[in-house]
Amino acid sequence: MRSPICDLLGIEFPLLAFSHCRDVVSEVSRAGGMGVFGAVSLPPDRLEEELRWIDDHVDGKPYGVDLIVPNKVIGKGQSLTTADLVAAVPEEHKAYAASILARYDISSDDLDDTRRGNTSLGTNLLEAGAAKSLEVAFSHPIKLIANALGVPPPIMLEYGKKHGVPVAALVGTKQHAIRQVEAGVDILVVSGGEAGGHCGDVSTLVLVPEVWEAIQPYKNVPILAAGGIVTGRQMAACMAMGAAGAWTGSVWLTTNEAETNPVVKEKMLKASSRDTVRSRARTGKHSRQLRSPWTDAWESPDAPTPLPMPLQSIVSEPALRKVDKLAEGGHAGAKELATYWVGQGVGLMNQSKSVRAVVQEFKEDFLTAYERLSAALGD
Repeated sequence: MRSPICDLLGIEFPLLAFSHCRDVVSEVSRAGGMGVFGAVSLPPDRLEEELRWIDDHVDGKPYGVDLIVPNKVIGKGQSLTTADLVAAVPEEHKAYAASILARYDISSDDLDDTRRGNTSLGTNLLEAGAAKSLEVAFSHPIKLIANALGVPPPIMLEYGKKHGVPVAALVGTKQHAIRQVEAGVDILVVSGGEAGGHCGDVSTLVLVPEVWEAIQPYKNVPILAAGGIVTGRQMAACMAMGAAGAWTGSVWLTTNEAETNPVVKEKMLKASSRDTVRSRARTGKHSRQLRSPWTDAWESPDAPTPLPMPLQSIVSEPALRKVDKLAEGGHAGAKELATYWVGQGVGLMNQSKSVRAVVQEFKEDFLTAYERLSAALGD
């Protein structure tokens, strides 16, 4: 395809797939798109292992790495340890998380040990932790580096320029987009409120043309549309509005290769677009996830106000990881509580397929949409 994204990244089809699963990343890249590995939760040694595996399985095709280095986060500019961050979490929040688990017959006795023992929890969100991850990432032949929250830190932009690797950044408003362009990013991932994970409150249909128009006086930086995109026809619609391709995440969660908890995967396959909720309860910033009694509890009037990032993650993630593990083992209460990030496009994700099949369907559906529009124009 003729697209600025294809030219910039050296790919055949401008479909990017964000995933924490290395199998998904490699398969999408081998199928002609680009897999982007989500690295925020991994310590440097684990990231090294995962990227080495991708190098060995991607057949020389381009792939990228995604980090989260927020502009606003507790501890920014400070040398905080995991112990410092855990100590900053109020007992009220830990007690509330424990009370939710108790209602579903799950003990919370070991959660504090888990919090203290996870050295990557929270610290990767700080620039010092991200710097170590960047060193690992750029020791591999990556072709894209992305920051998921805010303007990329200077070190990320510097690494990108030094290695000739495009830097992408996610945005949820036109004001954010302008700041990113002024900072020198190479690609804008314009993410609407339908998206899974961190997202704003403006829909993709509105946001993509709004951002495209807003950045023209500055620089025509290529746009990747994101937010609820799980079909080729949605991708085509966004490209008609000014995008040069699509950034996707949720659609890969129900693929055969995905590492998604089987209990959660089954919930997603049965879910409608209304079975998600946008909440601060998981990370401290608004993120869209599958609704469950866990998310409902944090939205109740008696719930404590979510903490700033990364403290809320220190409350929630150890508990939800335990829920996942127990759910896979058949624990009834854990199966009810189980949740994960997913966008409103989940309502169109009704069958588990291989990654290759999903990429092929994107291509065919995109072409059908293009032909439909051409016929309407009489071409």
